[in-house]
Amino acid sequence: MKSFRKELSFHLPSRRALVNITHLVQQAVQESTVQEGLVLINAMNITASVFINDDESGLHQDYEVWLEKLAVEKPYSQYRHNGYEDNADAHLKRTIMGRESVVAITKGKLDFGTWEQIFSYEFDGKRTKRVLIKIIGE
Repeated sequence: MKSFRKELSFHLPSRRALVNITHLVQQAVQESTVQEGLVLINAMNITASVFINDDESGLHQDYEVWLEKLAVEKPYSQYRHNGYEDNADAHLKRTIMGRESVVAITKGKLDFGTWEQIFSYEFDGKRTKRVLIKIIGE
């Protein structure tokens, strides 16, 4: 069995942003030469998320509105966590959206359902964040 590890690094200019990383994950699968196995993709920061869904702009806007209703950013004083930083809402949004996704690899390709794409969702940007890609298989 093979094991392959790769890190992606992002420095986004806005506080929140959604990035489609599907092509970067597929590129890592190709680099690994694994034909049959699994790929784990996880956010390496506690204010970012990795998830799978449709790459549709209306849905992306719906996420933003929905998450802001569940964990409103301001006023910062509403959160006990805020003090040194103002990112308590980002921690809560990450919990809702999840830390990682796992995708099967079949014949050297990501084995997706229709419309599935992999996203990194940043909730407290303007600084460098990492995503881990870990591939195991043969």
